[in-house]
Amino acid sequence: MEDKNKNNLKNKVKKSDNSNGNVIKIKTSIDSKNMVQTKKLRVTLIVTILIFALLIGRIGFLQFVEGSTLKESAYNQQAINQIISPKRGNIYDSTGKVALAISAQVDTITINPARIVGDNDEETKALKEKVAKGLSDIFELDYNDTLEKVNSSSQVETIARKVEQDKVDELKQWMEDNKVSSGINIDEDTKRYYPYDNVASNVIGFCGSDNQGLSGIEYQWDSVLTGTPGKIVSSKGSDQQEIPDSEETYISAENGSDITLTIDFQIQTIVEKYLKQAVEENDCKKGGNAIVMNPQNGDILAMACYPDYNLNEPYTPNEVLAQTYDSLSTEEKSEALYKMWANRSVSETYEPGSVFKLITASVALEENITTTDKPGDFVCKGYEEFEDASRSEPLRITCWTSAHGPLSLRQALEKSCNPSFMQLGARIGAPTLYKYYEAFGLFDKTNSGLYGEQGSIFYDLEDVGPVELATMSFGQRFNITPLQMATAVCAIANDGVLLQPRIVKQITNTETGAVTETPVKEVRQVISKQTADQVKSMMESVVTEGTGKHAAVTGYSIGGKSGTSEPIYTNTDAGYVASFVAISPIEDTQVVVLVTLYDPPASNHQGGTLVAPVVSQMLTEILPYLGIPSTDIESEDTGDLITVPDVRNKTVTEAQKTLESAGFKVKTYVEGDANSTLVSDQTPKPGASLSKNSIIVLYGEGSSVSTSVAVPDLKGMNVSQATTALREKNLNISIEGKGNVISQDYAKDEQVPEGTIVKVTLKQTISGGAQ
Repeated sequence: MEDKNKNNLKNKVKKSDNSNGNVIKIKTSIDSKNMVQTKKLRVTLIVTILIFALLIGRIGFLQFVEGSTLKESAYNQQAINQIISPKRGNIYDSTGKVALAISAQVDTITINPARIVGDNDEETKALKEKVAKGLSDIFELDYNDTLEKVNSSSQVETIARKVEQDKVDELKQWMEDNKVSSGINIDEDTKRYYPYDNVASNVIGFCGSDNQGLSGIEYQWDSVLTGTPGKIVSSKGSDQQEIPDSEETYISAENGSDITLTIDFQIQTIVEKYLKQAVEENDCKKGGNAIVMNPQNGDILAMACYPDYNLNEPYTPNEVLAQTYDSLSTEEKSEALYKMWANRSVSETYEPGSVFKLITASVALEENITTTDKPGDFVCKGYEEFEDASRSEPLRITCWTSAHGPLSLRQALEKSCNPSFMQLGARIGAPTLYKYYEAFGLFDKTNSGLYGEQGSIFYDLEDVGPVELATMSFGQRFNITPLQMATAVCAIANDGVLLQPRIVKQITNTETGAVTETPVKEVRQVISKQTADQVKSMMESVVTEGTGKHAAVTGYSIGGKSGTSEPIYTNTDAGYVASFVAISPIEDTQVVVLVTLYDPPASNHQGGTLVAPVVSQMLTEILPYLGIPSTDIESEDTGDLITVPDVRNKTVTEAQKTLESAGFKVKTYVEGDANSTLVSDQTPKPGASLSKNSIIVLYGEGSSVSTSVAVPDLKGMNVSQATTALREKNLNISIEGKGNVISQDYAKDEQVPEGTIVKVTLKQTISGGAQ
């Protein structure tokens, strides 16, 4: 019973406990809050750790990954940089006295837009508009484009480059008148000039507006010529204004080095004159090029292309291109300009034709396959025949003229006999020929230092069959550059030693004055001196007895070889290529000349008749200029010469009496009284030597020099005829040599002032012989 009561009591107590919700709730509530607080602390700690980890990661990223970039950005925001342009090095001819490319002092106009500000926004706007209007008016710019630059957020904006002094003076006056003293900068700069316009244009090349070379020597040697820019660095504050009296850092520019070319200005102008004349007079539709080299050191003394272009206006089409330029598409115009700038001596390949027979002959002699004068060694029946599986009949390759019959090697070269050289090529064989082609450098670029040099195009040796071997033997169906051909002939002229062509003679550091010479580089001995002498002897026979007679120069030993390559039957529009290579003197050869004319008329396309006379004209002036002694110093008797006196600053009347007393005829251009008007100019200039009755033209003060006289064509005339023709035009004559006129220093129809001295070269006419 007692136990039962105890159990009842326990049940009552449990019920009582369960009914007492307050006690239970208090106990439960305390346990829940502790758990929440613990969780919150844990989450807060984790979040805090993550935030710190992200911050540390970001700091590390900024420090180690983007540190250098941010540092540079901060520097740019705090620094004002003004670039100091270096002076580009000059380009000189081989004498070092004639500057072919120079850099003149000009200025570049820049602005700092953030420094063009007024006292308030309205004044700033008005000032910026005024500056934009002034700059656009002075430099002939678009106002809206200029205003956009003035309002730019950029640190520096360029307004005008290569500004001449008169424009700079106008800007300075405008700034003074308008009281604008900050934000406009006049920085020293240079502008590229070419004093002789078209001379050696395809060799020298030109620069862009930023003085960076874009073509020719200017591009190929840009790293030497360009120099290193300098700068002036100052600081600005957070308001983007320059900090007054802040320290400036001046880093001077390093000027570019000067380059001295191997080109001789006098020889270059001689070559260009006669090349232009040849192309125009013979209607060579695709122009021409010429190379003159010294075989003893590889120097390129002259290298000319025609048509050429004006280096000071490189984007202006030359006279030939201008005829079709406007009808071309934009892409075609770009291609045409690139072609106009190209140096064809290295950038285009051609089939050398019979000039290449010199190489075949050299190989044959060096390999003892034949001798120079073995009678009847070859037989020309006018053609050679070759079996061709694709034809029902044998393929016939003909000689350029009728059958020559039995010939020695010398005679075959004199007559330029194709069948003889096809027979010789078959004896030599393709593997041996290719070995010597490689030795002569015909498989490689010459590494001359000229821009745009191309490689040759030959059959693969395994593809050379009897027909390919035959055509290669006389210089067709493969392509080389004119410089490769000239260099190979130089090796023959230089006792068989191949030299690397050289266009840069020396480099002068303009900062230190140190001179670095470009060394003469010997490549290899290709053939023996004995073989070279034999080939040179045969070349002389070509000029004295064969197709090269028109290349003869009175008083000098000349060797040569004509060349004519016809277009492949699948590309007849390409036209013929006529060429002639010459060496002089035969002993101790000092000059090699190669002239190539493209697409001459079909009626006159043989190298011996078309190009050999051009080479003769060039050598007639080049050889005396180089001081090479002549064996014939006798000249046509023109009587005693009279020195022209200086009559400038005398009255016209007094000057006329002085000249007439000396034996001259006088023509005057005077505005006013001849008794009181002074002579301001005369043609020819004082010091010239002329024969009696030559004409002197006087110009009184206020009278301009006339250039309206057209030079007559004197070719083929004797001295008397040429003198009469010139004096009818009030022109004077200077004579060299004897015989008939073969060249004149002013081309037919060229406009010159009255009184100008026209130099003519005479030579005895040589007749007969194959062409």
